[in-house]
Amino acid sequence: MTEEQTTPAEATGATSTTPSDVDAAPASAETPAPAAAEAPAAAPKKRQTRKSTAKKTRTVELTLTVTGTADGEWQADLMHQGKRVVQALPVAAAAVSKAAAELNTEISETIEGVINEARQQHEAKLAELEAEVERVRKALAELEG
Repeated sequence: MTEEQTTPAEATGATSTTPSDVDAAPASAETPAPAAAEAPAAAPKKRQTRKSTAKKTRTVELTLTVTGTADGEWQADLMHQGKRVVQALPVAAAAVSKAAAELNTEISETIEGVINEARQQHEAKLAELEAEVERVRKALAELEG
């Protein structure tokens, strides 16, 4: 045969083996095959992670603390990433009540209870002050009379 002519075994890449070579050949032939199969499997995984267009949800931690007194005075503090952004900001009781109603019924009921208690205390104080104003007016009328 000439250099240009090849045998059918050489054309397909097969080689002739002896019986002793057959025992050794499958072990060595099988070893590269799984490695070759793993390489293409690993490559697509890398491509998939690079091509991922899924947006990661970024969470922001804000802590809003609303504090109320028995007198009905409310204030707000705001923390962002451990830093105090707003401190002791006065807030109207009506705004607190409205915000609580938007959040949750349980929260709203609790805050409304505190606001109602403060309202009752203010009404009692108003009645007391009105009675004192009336006494002062009577005393003033006696002095003028």
